[in-house]
Amino acid sequence: MNNKQAIILFSGGGTGGSVTPLLAVAKEIFRRRPDWSFSFVGTKSGPEKLLVAEAAKDLPISFSFLPAGKWRRYFSWQNFLDIFVIIWAFFRSFLLLGRLKPAAVVSAGSFVSVPLVWAARILRIPVLIHQQDLQAGLANKLMAPAARQITVTFADSIKDYGSRALLVGNPYSIPPLEKKEIVFARYNFSLARPLILVFGGGTGAAAINEAAVAKLPALLEKGQIIHLTGRGKTITQQASGYYQQEFVSHQELWSLLAAADLVIARPGLGTLTELAALKKVSLLIPMPKTHQEKNAEAARAAGAAWVLSQEELAESLVPTVHRLLTQDETRAALSREIGEFIKPGAAATLAEIILTWEQENRN
Repeated sequence: MNNKQAIILFSGGGTGGSVTPLLAVAKEIFRRRPDWSFSFVGTKSGPEKLLVAEAAKDLPISFSFLPAGKWRRYFSWQNFLDIFVIIWAFFRSFLLLGRLKPAAVVSAGSFVSVPLVWAARILRIPVLIHQQDLQAGLANKLMAPAARQITVTFADSIKDYGSRALLVGNPYSIPPLEKKEIVFARYNFSLARPLILVFGGGTGAAAINEAAVAKLPALLEKGQIIHLTGRGKTITQQASGYYQQEFVSHQELWSLLAAADLVIARPGLGTLTELAALKKVSLLIPMPKTHQEKNAEAARAAGAAWVLSQEELAESLVPTVHRLLTQDETRAALSREIGEFIKPGAAATLAEIILTWEQENRN
């Protein structure tokens, strides 16, 4: 293989959580090998296309999409129709892999990756799967037999994958951060009052949005609020000290996270990783009956965050926010513990694995 022609193919999507760790790995590889290029395969309508476009300002990375079928764990006629979608995506994957000829395929979950990973396995292209959440996702379970290496965020996940699993943490890449004064000035906020950042991940969370707006007058007595609702989830609401927007760039999200005194969010692993990297005091509200509940419970058990269920929001949101903004010893302990919650250095470890594979292929 010509070293200067190495391409690494990443795949994920549907939410931002399976995308940003992969982009962090791409940036780490590019830092070491600026002669390499990258491609990302995601869904047609997920947030990954915008995230990749933002990353492409500093990274030679292109974007393609595949049809994304999904297996639902309940009866749905769509399951039968999606079988044909997956078969079609499988054959399109061969065309994509034949055109790009990547040195490796890397995924952090998402059903759009399943046919691509199996096509790569048949073509003997090495595959790396990263398990972010504590609970192994169905997509990763389907892809695991095709993987040469499986990396995991938490030690408890090793038992799900056996001898090919490697504990690495979760990849992230912190961009240059603005000073708090600059961020506050951009939103016309006062430095004398705390900033509460409310968001529900890349696609937003209607339950959190509704709770935040319903309790807005009481919350504004505690601090200023930036509320990221998610695309198509705008709630008409105006008030002094309150700024609402559907979506911001990943760079801007990092700036807001760094400037916030309290973050109210879903405990997707991408979000938890960024909160850990910045040692942020946070209130986690997991999506019911999903893997987020295990993520949140692990964070609570580690003393890394406070957790409320959606059912508790109406009664407990305002008093919990008040305590998290005013109890200095609690804030210091939460900041310290979340900083230890996720092992650092994952982007470098995954980059080293991929660089080693490429070197082996050339030899």
